[in-house]
Amino acid sequence: MDAWFWLVKVLTTGMGETLSDFLAHTVGPVPAVAAAGLLLAVALLVQLRLRRCVPGMYWAVVVLVSVFGTMVADVAHVALGVPYAVSAGGLAVALAALFLLWHRVEGSLAIDRVTGLRRELFYWAAVLLTFALGTALGDLTAATLHAGYLLAGLGFAVLITVPAVAARARWVGPVAGFWWAYVLTRPLGASFADWLGVGADRGGLALGTGPVSLALAVLMAAALVLSTRAHRRRTASGRSTA
Repeated sequence: MDAWFWLVKVLTTGMGETLSDFLAHTVGPVPAVAAAGLLLAVALLVQLRLRRCVPGMYWAVVVLVSVFGTMVADVAHVALGVPYAVSAGGLAVALAALFLLWHRVEGSLAIDRVTGLRRELFYWAAVLLTFALGTALGDLTAATLHAGYLLAGLGFAVLITVPAVAARARWVGPVAGFWWAYVLTRPLGASFADWLGVGADRGGLALGTGPVSLALAVLMAAALVLSTRAHRRRTASGRSTA
């Protein structure tokens, strides 16, 4: 995956975090969860029916997964009283079990082999669990461990370099490195987004979750446009040298 993919991924995680909080406080937690779940189901159905890669549709689903995954982790903690350490541990076990089942059934977790309905269902289930797990890890670090959002974000920024170094040094395979980094993008983007959006009483800059969500959406759209242009230039260059 190129740098554009990871940039857009981090932007979607931040946007999902602040948009989830904004919707929960604006329309209420129950309607917000119900609406996000319905939109995710519809978008995922459209995505599964597509026979080619449509970046806008793909990232729309990722944003909705981000919003819904955040809400699932938050509801478990706020409404059900489940500690973040417990939810993070449970989600990590669930993700590991899903990876084992996926590998047993399909023989590989590589995303370049995600073709066909069954593999796509495995992929999107894994994406949803990574977002929920990342949310729990981020809140565990920032709130339960009292690191604060800024320090948590800086910590995850350092940690996310580990899978890149490990994959480059061949300490882990590229597939393991990818999913390792994929999980960490969630608390990375969410921690910085929370720091920008929440009030000073929670250690943030109090810019507001709504404005931060809008700003991240604009940045994500711009990154997608630039990514598409860069891909077209590479494709054209490859054809011209063929």
